[in-house]
Amino acid sequence: MTDTEREAAIKKQLADQKSEREAARTKMAEDMANAKPTPTQDENDQAAMGLHTGEHEPDGSPEQGPDGKPMPKGQEHRTRQAEAAKPAQGRGDYSTRSSNPAPAKHE
Repeated sequence: MTDTEREAAIKKQLADQKSEREAARTKMAEDMANAKPTPTQDENDQAAMGLHTGEHEPDGSPEQGPDGKPMPKGQEHRTRQAEAAKPAQGRGDYSTRSSNPAPAKHE
């Protein structure tokens, strides 16, 4: 590969990356233009007066999964459940040292 071919490839790669960044910025700007803050100012005012709001108004943002990425449409929220490992078989006879406190000396 000659220097001019390498330079052309680098310039093409940089142009592609720039266009991808611009597309991402445009999409983010569109998403932000359609969103509103959560909680809204009305919800903040109600909370300041002692009224608890259980559900927030929809803010227009896409639902997010546990990893912070938007969830595909129609996909339910998933949770994980883990169980502790069973104790090893050979550990049942493990005993700890017992110690007796020294008698207190009263003077």
